[in-house]
Amino acid sequence: MIPVLDAVEIILGAVKPLPPEKVSILEADGRVLAEDIAAPRDLPPHDNSAMDGYAVRHADLAPGVVLEVLEEIPAGTDPTRGLGPGQAAKIMTGAPIPAGADTVVPVEDTRPLDGRVEIVSVPKAGANIRPRGEDVREGELVLPRGTRVRPAEVGMMASLGRAFVLVHQRPRVAVLATGDEIVDLDSPAQGSKIINSNSYGVAAQVAEAGGVPVVLGIGRDDPDGLLEMFERARTCDAVITTGGVSMGDYDFVRPVLAKAGVAVQFWKVAMKPGKPVVFGLRGASPVFGLPGNPVSAMVAFEQFVRPALRKMQGHARLFRPVVEAVLGDEAGPVKTKAGRMDFVRCRVERRGTGFRVVSVKKQGSGILSTLVEANGLMVIPSDSTGATPGDRVRVQIYDEGFLDQTEPGIGP
Repeated sequence: MIPVLDAVEIILGAVKPLPPEKVSILEADGRVLAEDIAAPRDLPPHDNSAMDGYAVRHADLAPGVVLEVLEEIPAGTDPTRGLGPGQAAKIMTGAPIPAGADTVVPVEDTRPLDGRVEIVSVPKAGANIRPRGEDVREGELVLPRGTRVRPAEVGMMASLGRAFVLVHQRPRVAVLATGDEIVDLDSPAQGSKIINSNSYGVAAQVAEAGGVPVVLGIGRDDPDGLLEMFERARTCDAVITTGGVSMGDYDFVRPVLAKAGVAVQFWKVAMKPGKPVVFGLRGASPVFGLPGNPVSAMVAFEQFVRPALRKMQGHARLFRPVVEAVLGDEAGPVKTKAGRMDFVRCRVERRGTGFRVVSVKKQGSGILSTLVEANGLMVIPSDSTGATPGDRVRVQIYDEGFLDQTEPGIGP
């Protein structure tokens, strides 16, 4: 049995980013760039007006001065004439500045006359002009490889004229639940049978982490049948099984892994919930054997599988955010055993400039409703036996929705 952080180190040392693929910039949202993106030209490509108004020579200006209007320059239209002394051009936002002009007077600071314009208020020299290359210069590295694409990056790539970009592939992840006791959603759960929640909960975690889940169904407690299902997973980049990794007479996953060509790197981690975790490699593809209890499977996924899938996609930030919070007294003290790291389901909330946390009352590894109730995992280190109200504890946030607000929050 190995410590949690040792297990994480082994996993991340074994997985590598997947090769790149070319996708449209809209498809790239949320993905990681696998190429550098430089500016092919200056942006903006020319000096342009920041406002609707009149392009002028600042040397000509004084309150009440009247200038001759040579032309009107809409956005997207090039000027046809340069300005001489006593001349102006009516100009729209984004339109190129004509030669000779060095300032734009906003339209509200002018009075239009027949073919002329009167300047009512004089701005400072150079006002209301966006210079060429103000955003980016030609040849400038704008988005380096490894950048996670957000809507801002999508807009930036569009402004650079890129319709398609290289990003790291999303891993295809086979998800396999095991056990004669489970039935799928469209089968009646009679007697001692239970519905297969693990495949769907874990598949949703895969998708949330950026992967592409491939749900293989249910593998029965039969070595030959399990081996056949492992063979079906060969086209995937990673494999996740749930159940069958403990020491029972019908826990066949570990021996089947060896027959499937999986080199097991470790089995059992000093943690609760989620101790019976298996990790191995089939070639370069990671294989994760998670516990069968739903909570154990999903907590183990958060600690081990999610960081691996994110690394395979080229991410640099692999882990959930961890905050320090004050333990509230509603649920009383948290009691654990030394020698293992505990992940206690809890609810964390913002209090002023900090956070407050309360553990949920039920902590059984089969009580899936507690993960619905919780939004974080209180981390009790292996050298501790728990925490008491008022203690400051670390909380791994798996649902950041509590940071959203019902009110704008930007007023006085």
